[in-house]
Amino acid sequence: MKVAVLMGGSSFEREFSLASGKNVCAALEEAGHRVVPLDTNADLVPTLRSERPDVVYNALHGKHGEDGTIQSLLEFLGIPFVGSPASVCHRSWNKDALHSSLEKYRSITGEAAVASWPQGVFIARDAFKDMGAATALDLVPERVIGGYPVAVKPAHGGSALGVHRVDCQEDLGEAVLDALSYDDAVNIEQWVEGVEVSVAILGTGWDAYALPPVEIVPKGAFYDAEARIKDGLVDFHCPVRLASLSPDEVQAQAIRAEIECAALEVYRAYSVRDLGRVDLIWDGGSARCFELDVSPGMTERSLFPTACAAAGLTLPAVLNELVEQAHARGDVFHAI
Repeated sequence: MKVAVLMGGSSFEREFSLASGKNVCAALEEAGHRVVPLDTNADLVPTLRSERPDVVYNALHGKHGEDGTIQSLLEFLGIPFVGSPASVCHRSWNKDALHSSLEKYRSITGEAAVASWPQGVFIARDAFKDMGAATALDLVPERVIGGYPVAVKPAHGGSALGVHRVDCQEDLGEAVLDALSYDDAVNIEQWVEGVEVSVAILGTGWDAYALPPVEIVPKGAFYDAEARIKDGLVDFHCPVRLASLSPDEVQAQAIRAEIECAALEVYRAYSVRDLGRVDLIWDGGSARCFELDVSPGMTERSLFPTACAAAGLTLPAVLNELVEQAHARGDVFHAI
């Protein structure tokens, strides 16, 4: 098939996206497809209409790639694509919506709760800069359970851009301003200590399944943007080491199963399609989920390919299956 791979774009995560797109193109070519790499710009729609790809693979990260923008455009054009529909991407884009999405899902399904999340507050940039919210940052220790340290992060986006650990009141304002330089809103939430884990997931609905969880061990304070780019700043273990979860092997196996169940609960709560990744921290008692990624990174250092390899899956085989599934769904679309 002819597969258009969208990459690059204009978000802060452009370089991550270009690297992901390069790997996706190579994997799809290895699987036998004709690949059309496209950097998204003003010529995107005319190019898609002239190239007439059978399927689109979205390797865009950040704004436009994960917020429903590109998905709604592809739905409008009638081009089948790998990944979640626009409505799902729009909801998952806001990290602050995790708790309400899980609560609604549980009320509908009646399932027992597995996943939990850090408690925190959401502040929009306009409220902070134009309505005086900056003068009320002294309320943070009262509004965030446990007080300092807190995590300050952009409410939308990924790759840990603009994320800070703040240990005292004096450093909070600067961290909020930096986070707002990446987004129009900020989350200030509990800083959770524990075993950081990322769970890649394949499939849709009740057919979705978790790949081996990746344990993330940063050599610095936390798994920040620099550690995601530079070599030697983080160690990965896939699957997660049982000894990291508990000294008792049976209990550790049970914890790993709970981590996978928590990730799947988040994935299904948002109705994610095809593939995704849930990032969480095992705090010693529960899986504290803090992010859902509907367009997982596919670089050589990314967690999704790492999990695939640990499961005995090759990236060409996985992407080939996803492309074929997207093409099979294409009969609901009209040709462009």
